[in-house]
Amino acid sequence: MTSVGFIGLGVMGSRMAKRLLDAGFDVTVYNRTEEKAAPLVERGARQAGTITALASEVEVICTCLSMPDDVINVYTGEGGVLHAARSGTVCVDFTTVGPKTSRLVAERAGERGVAYLDAPVSGGPEGAEQGTLTMMVGGDQAAWKQVRPLLGVLGKTVEYLGESGAGSAAKVINQYLVAVHSVAAAEAMVAGVAYGLNAGKLYRLLKESYGDSRMLRRHMEQFVLPRQFAPGGAVKYVHKDVRLANALMNEIGINRCLGTGAEETFASAMAAGLADLDMSAVIQLFERRVGVTVKETE
Repeated sequence: MTSVGFIGLGVMGSRMAKRLLDAGFDVTVYNRTEEKAAPLVERGARQAGTITALASEVEVICTCLSMPDDVINVYTGEGGVLHAARSGTVCVDFTTVGPKTSRLVAERAGERGVAYLDAPVSGGPEGAEQGTLTMMVGGDQAAWKQVRPLLGVLGKTVEYLGESGAGSAAKVINQYLVAVHSVAAAEAMVAGVAYGLNAGKLYRLLKESYGDSRMLRRHMEQFVLPRQFAPGGAVKYVHKDVRLANALMNEIGINRCLGTGAEETFASAMAAGLADLDMSAVIQLFERRVGVTVKETE
């Protein structure tokens, strides 16, 4: 299946669509803000004027959107994908949503003879750029096998997990850890600096100790110590993700005390004007409370 439509050309989607183009796929793109499609059109993509125009022309439809409601609207709303996609089309949604949303859209797609895979990703813009994303896939296994070569262009670890919603469940569990680890790393580093420890030395010790985590490394090296918070994954999206994860935990019956604290912290970060900064900017909440800045010093 070489004819691909890509809807949603933000930080992640634009990079993923570029990789598909470079791998030789015939790519048609659509984005609400048309100018975001221009760099891909220059590389050989076709630009569709509407979602239905795109959906009626391609064999595979990929979406990379922001919120669960965006996914529902793009697929099932008036002028959405399912109003125009041909029977036999395979849809692959890379958005982080809860499993209920994925199952809802999959059911609607099935009524139209269309396969729908939830395939959320982890790895950030750098993973999308390099094709090293981790991809968690749920949905029809036959459809998964059809698009496996395409997904292999985008991800290094691509795992089929089972029925619709399985991929989304795995992703929000991952995001639960992302949010909790991010808050813990922020609190720890601010506490150390407030006590008088050198931030760079403390970080270098922690990353070689049992207190190490991938979020500690990501946040400190790329964002906090150099004091640049342009987003890879924004605060507002992590808040959305941990809220979805907490709903899943609640449904299962787990006491999600750490997740609740992380959700409240990211909500406070949004209220403090940090919503559009990288998730690592959550550290600024704690810095402001105690009057320190975590940065590299001599």
